[in-house]
Amino acid sequence: MHDLLPYISESLSHVLGSIGYFIPEVYLTLLFIVVLITDLIFGKRSTQLCRIIACAGMALIMFKDLQQVALVVDGEHFIFSNMLLLSRGGIFFKLSIDMLSFILLLYFTWDHKLNAHQKGLSDLYSITIASILGLHLMVMAVNLLSIYLAIELVSLASYLMVAYRTENAFSTEAGLKYVLFGAASSAIMLYGISLLYGFSGSLDVVFQTSITQLSKVNPISSSFAVVLVLIGIGFKLSFVPVHFWVPDVYQGASTPVTAYLSTVPKIAAFALLINFLPPFLLSTQWKGFNIGVLISAVGIITMIAGNFAAVMQSNVKRMLAYSSIGHTGFALMAVVVLTLQGVSAITYYLLVYGAANIGALALASYFANETGAEDVEHYRGLGLKYPIASVCFVIILISLTGLPVTAGFTGKLFVFSAVYAIYQQTHNVWLMLLMVTGALTTVVSLFYYLKIPLNLFLKRKEMPERHEVKSMNLLILSIVISFVLILLGIFPDFLLRWL
Repeated sequence: MHDLLPYISESLSHVLGSIGYFIPEVYLTLLFIVVLITDLIFGKRSTQLCRIIACAGMALIMFKDLQQVALVVDGEHFIFSNMLLLSRGGIFFKLSIDMLSFILLLYFTWDHKLNAHQKGLSDLYSITIASILGLHLMVMAVNLLSIYLAIELVSLASYLMVAYRTENAFSTEAGLKYVLFGAASSAIMLYGISLLYGFSGSLDVVFQTSITQLSKVNPISSSFAVVLVLIGIGFKLSFVPVHFWVPDVYQGASTPVTAYLSTVPKIAAFALLINFLPPFLLSTQWKGFNIGVLISAVGIITMIAGNFAAVMQSNVKRMLAYSSIGHTGFALMAVVVLTLQGVSAITYYLLVYGAANIGALALASYFANETGAEDVEHYRGLGLKYPIASVCFVIILISLTGLPVTAGFTGKLFVFSAVYAIYQQTHNVWLMLLMVTGALTTVVSLFYYLKIPLNLFLKRKEMPERHEVKSMNLLILSIVISFVLILLGIFPDFLLRWL
């Protein structure tokens, strides 16, 4: 017992020393408890109060994120016995997640179908805060155990969010599909983690000693283990071939939940991928297959599958679901090169994509609230009846396509520039294929994104008498997002200086 005391004392000192680098996550935990207790005390009447507390808490957490920048001026910090990593890039990923989450917390009550839920939305706010905590952990996770726990925390919260509207059979079915696919991918990833631990004798795969141990194992076996872990991460990213759940889940979930699932978990999953891949991409001791080639091939297939499948969709949410798959494939281009320029490009791209996708789904909610429109055909002639919302929809869709002068164009340009800079040095054929596929699928995306403006403005139907606008908050949100997308498209330095 006396022999253990020095180790216990050292561990406690290390934990206490790590808390200073973990302040936003501590506040998130406290915020979750406060929102949960508020819900328990006031019941259904607490929706508005929980919303105010959650939004105020997220504003405070964003401020704490910014304060952390000063902590990493002198480099990265491993905390909690190397379970988590606080880095400058990670802070920017967390801040992006928190900004978009703040918008989504406001958005929840603006969707009439979700807001009409008989249980109220108090539970949804506490679930969302728990999910944001998991996203923070995903961004910081560098240990196989912390990776698994973070992904599971986010997954459990996501299952509850998708099936939140229990009176809706389609929503319940989507939640069940999500749980089944999630459980399968979780089991696959856990098996890969157990293999990596058995091969290396360590859960700290980001360190050179673990790669050295893995190099002594049969390359096929170690490569197989890494692929299994990537499948678990890929489930959150929804790249091919673990994308089958996306269309049904996104269509079946409430529109604000779809906006949540299609944005912030992707940002966290890309941050996790950036933490996980460097030892396997950059280490000369890694003897397994070329992971850069694997990620390139997956990115190419994902871009093709997502964009071509989106062309055939008529439901707006389902179309945006397939388009999000295509955007995942495009973002994988920057992951392949994994340079400082590439990480900055992917951070910028994911933030502007997230804002644009939330704006598109907010407008889908707006038109559903006002007219009941859910399919592209239902938008016929609505452009003249709702001109402001329709113009904002066009701007947001132009940004998602990646056309000038929007932030989406700037984001795609930065990703192409990062990949091309490495191609000039290496002349890697896979990088060329990625760029060509990215350019061609951007053209393909025009065919489905422009379906909505085509129906809004160029197709006519009998115009019913105009009624009072019931979704002014969604309209204001879409105007703000459209303005920001144009502003960042013209003046990208506003965000680039921050990155």
